[in-house]
Amino acid sequence: MSNKKTLVLGASTNPERYSYRAILSLLSHGHEVCAVGLRDGKIGECAIVKEQLNFEDVDTITVYVNPDNQKVYFDYILRINPKRVILNPGTENPELEKKLTANNIPFEHACTLVLLASNQY
Repeated sequence: MSNKKTLVLGASTNPERYSYRAILSLLSHGHEVCAVGLRDGKIGECAIVKEQLNFEDVDTITVYVNPDNQKVYFDYILRINPKRVILNPGTENPELEKKLTANNIPFEHACTLVLLASNQY
């Protein structure tokens, strides 16, 4: 399996959150993980940062931010220019999808946890 460097957008240190579970699952599957959230923190060896840092060579951005709060990340996602964006359940957003399409960034409506568990990541 190849390492797909993944940016988790909407990362949380709350173990109840899907973004938290996704980070643990990505790490256990051998993927390099960067994480951006509302608060700085850590999940295992993965640091969560508040700043929209310019991470290099990101294969996938997996989104855990609800549509009402995504607008502040639109330019950031386009600047990172990942190979794909995963819109997890509840994060689907026609405005973001239009921007991704206009910038030739493929996206899919999927659950990162399911993709990982079924070896489709």
